[in-house]
Amino acid sequence: MAQAAVTYESVMSELKARHFKPIYYLMGDEPYYIDKICDWIAENVLQPEERDFNQTILFGSDVNASQVADAARRYPMMAEYQVVIVKEAQNIKNVEPLEKYLKQPMPTTVLVMCHKNGKIDGRKQGYVKAIRDAGVLFESIKLKERDLLGFIERYLKAKGATIDPKSTQLIADFIGSDLSRLTSELDKVLLSLPEQDKRVTPQVVEDQIGVSKDFNGFELRDAIVNRNVYKANLIIKYFDENPKAGSIYAFLPLLFNYFQNLMIAHYCPQKNSQEALAEWLELRNPWAARDYVTGMKNYSAMKVLQIIGKIREMDAKSKGLDNPNTGPGDLMKELIFFILH
Repeated sequence: MAQAAVTYESVMSELKARHFKPIYYLMGDEPYYIDKICDWIAENVLQPEERDFNQTILFGSDVNASQVADAARRYPMMAEYQVVIVKEAQNIKNVEPLEKYLKQPMPTTVLVMCHKNGKIDGRKQGYVKAIRDAGVLFESIKLKERDLLGFIERYLKAKGATIDPKSTQLIADFIGSDLSRLTSELDKVLLSLPEQDKRVTPQVVEDQIGVSKDFNGFELRDAIVNRNVYKANLIIKYFDENPKAGSIYAFLPLLFNYFQNLMIAHYCPQKNSQEALAEWLELRNPWAARDYVTGMKNYSAMKVLQIIGKIREMDAKSKGLDNPNTGPGDLMKELIFFILH
């Protein structure tokens, strides 16, 4: 029978129920979930007065597998468990002693291995099997851009707050998918909300995070979707005068993603139905399809294809390819002019 998927939620549910496993191998490209699980174990398995003698933190660059296994074999002192945390576990090369230990792990040890920005070498099948048999092998995967809005909404909802779609998009565009930074900014926003009104609005986002509610990637995209030349040029002028507020490097992925989806939208069998279009584009809700219905009215499939080509050209030039001296501001103006005319 296939093993159930190991998710952050499933791991945390077991931990909070105090159903501890002998090993937690935490690996992957998203450090946020690795840190959350490791921090919970470090702060909750043992009582504060038990940690001095029963909690050990090691670094993979300073120890070998035999030393980790020896640390894991110790008995706890006046406590039910001992916790051994190994950071930078990817630096441990010869894992045979650990593989041997995991075949008969200490039931009183909670061993946590943190392997960020990568995962176990696929050739080490015996090691992987030993980890899975003894405990938890968790892969922390980077959040996809299309899931970022949902993450923001769920995070705030769990804290008792609500957020409107524009504010969600503003935060996502400005901060991106660095979940550690994103949750830190969301926590700052939450602290600013009055107890009687837990709504996150564009004004709150502007005040607490620093992204303008009027001059941002969301508003620029809206101007382009609606082919509002005046508004688009006003925003570009603002960014040209305030380079710290935004640049071509931030907006190119946003515009490329929109026009890429718009090209796909042109081939939707029921392109005039928001519900059908949302399903076709794998959007979270029909509301998000409105911009594509409008976009198809303002941009033909041929024009969209040309725009995608222009965005690729500007991306290359922004990185210095075939571009001796044109600055980011001028590149952005050239791109917006091409899109709107």
